[in-house]
Amino acid sequence: MQTADKKLKFRHELKYYLNKADYFTIRSRLMQICAFDSHADEEGRYHIRSLYFETPNDTALQEKLTGIIEREKFRIRFYNHDPSFIRLEKKMKINSMTSKLSCPITRPEVEKILSGDLEWMKNSERALLIELYAKMKYQQLRPKTIVDYVRECFIYAPGNVRVTLDTNIQTGVSSTNLFDDTPVVKTHSEPVIIMEVKYDSFLPSVIKCMIQLPNRRVTAFSKYAVSRVFG
Repeated sequence: MQTADKKLKFRHELKYYLNKADYFTIRSRLMQICAFDSHADEEGRYHIRSLYFETPNDTALQEKLTGIIEREKFRIRFYNHDPSFIRLEKKMKINSMTSKLSCPITRPEVEKILSGDLEWMKNSERALLIELYAKMKYQQLRPKTIVDYVRECFIYAPGNVRVTLDTNIQTGVSSTNLFDDTPVVKTHSEPVIIMEVKYDSFLPSVIKCMIQLPNRRVTAFSKYAVSRVFG
């Protein structure tokens, strides 16, 4: 059986709102020294669809909105509309530090969860799937919201830095089925671009200089929270 005994590694995570001018400036800078993520196409972009879980009392949403220091979210995610590679993920956050546990999950398994068929999960060899089962049983955690967006990811090895630029953020409407042609709506009337900067113990000065822009401060933006405006 997989175990979660190994010590979690937390990373720094910073988020910023960008306008289009900011986006083109930072993207141009990063392309000079960074590599694209392996999921990306030749232009450095890839599509992400995530299904987030929530309790009947909206625990994850309320903890985010009230600024609880230590919190977690479960989600199922796949890339580029390809359900042959799906991950179950648990994202944990303490202040601005984040960590993530993940394991593979198949489309038939996801479809069982969506239909309410849960008992098979308790016999899994994947520890994270067993944890999700327990929380679905005792916290009534359930699939809640689909979030869609396009990501560009730039990787810089020193400091294990990932700078992502997320655009076209949308949410599902009255559906939690990841694999349907789910109707989606934009989460904002105007285009929103979110830059996320993740790194280990230090942010290299060259990256720090590249992402610096006037009048841009760290934000607490959450794709899940803004998507919940619609349900």
